[in-house]
Amino acid sequence: MRLMDVLRRLPAPVTAERLAAATEISRRQLYRDIATLRAGGVLIDGAAGYGYTLTEDPALPPQSFSRIEIEALMLGIGSLDTLGDADLARAGRDAIARIIATLPDGQARQAMHTILRSWRPPDARAEVNIDIDMVRRACWDETSLWISYRDLNERRTEREIWPLGLSYGPNSLILLGFCQLRQDYRLFHVARIGEARPGGTSFRPRRVELLRAYVARRSG
Repeated sequence: MRLMDVLRRLPAPVTAERLAAATEISRRQLYRDIATLRAGGVLIDGAAGYGYTLTEDPALPPQSFSRIEIEALMLGIGSLDTLGDADLARAGRDAIARIIATLPDGQARQAMHTILRSWRPPDARAEVNIDIDMVRRACWDETSLWISYRDLNERRTEREIWPLGLSYGPNSLILLGFCQLRQDYRLFHVARIGEARPGGTSFRPRRVELLRAYVARRSG
């Protein structure tokens, strides 16, 4: 998937050297991956020493969006740069590159020249010292986390939580969790989490149920 993303983003033909650098693999592994993709039906033209070009499968129906839908997509992806999460912003750029690659020519040009943009510079954000990707995986996998937390009164505690979701505010990142210490929902400022590590306890399949209960409580 990373290799195909790079082939979509970079001007074709893309040399093996540039592809290997962009995907952080050796040339030998790159040639293996290209052979694997070709064997799976992906249309990649070119060869070593010349460069490679990805040809989207013409048998697949093209994506189609209205002008305002294209503007909304590009605005949403562009706004990710203000959240202070480099991995999330990069994922958004990779996703929109795949979408644009499947658009008809006219709509692809519209996506490159949108009028709706986020001109506001990012707000100052408190520094986060834990691995956000690990937190995301714990939410997806529905597994617990042990965290060391410093609350707004500077009290420090260590607790196991069931992470339910992340909320990106204008200048803060909040983790919603079901705290095993308090047996209740808690909102944790991620910048105040000093340490986070996998807890190993699974709470699957309760995440959706817990989120619904939390929303119902907030709405009641």
